[in-house]
Amino acid sequence: MYLVDTSVWIDYIHGYAGRHVEFLDELLRNPIATGISDFIYQEILQGAKDQKSFTRLKKYFSGQNFYRFTEPALSHEKAAYIYFHCRRKGITLRSSVDCLIAQCSMENDLVLFHNDKDYISMGKVTPGLKQKHFLPKK
Repeated sequence: MYLVDTSVWIDYIHGYAGRHVEFLDELLRNPIATGISDFIYQEILQGAKDQKSFTRLKKYFSGQNFYRFTEPALSHEKAAYIYFHCRRKGITLRSSVDCLIAQCSMENDLVLFHNDKDYISMGKVTPGLKQKHFLPKK
């Protein structure tokens, strides 16, 4: 089971080519193989270019499998710790929302499927974060 990050969905929506888009296309053949979080949903909707796009995206993504926190306050605390811990290790993350997404994937025992280098950096100090990506390895 995969939590599909915004970074993959955006490329998929825009029809970009890439192994990550092809892999998502394969995953979508099995509707229970993927899901999103409320944070991913928000990021997708706020990227709409106009009202028509917003409505279309809302209709499609509101029907996805949603994964959520069972204890939101504790989960937000843990996500904040990811950000804090990364910063202490010299890793600068561009978005605190990515920490919430990562925490959601760990709490729901999902593989985070992404196309974002920040998760790779985060994973270096967050051992419970399972990831799938097609980014080049350094």
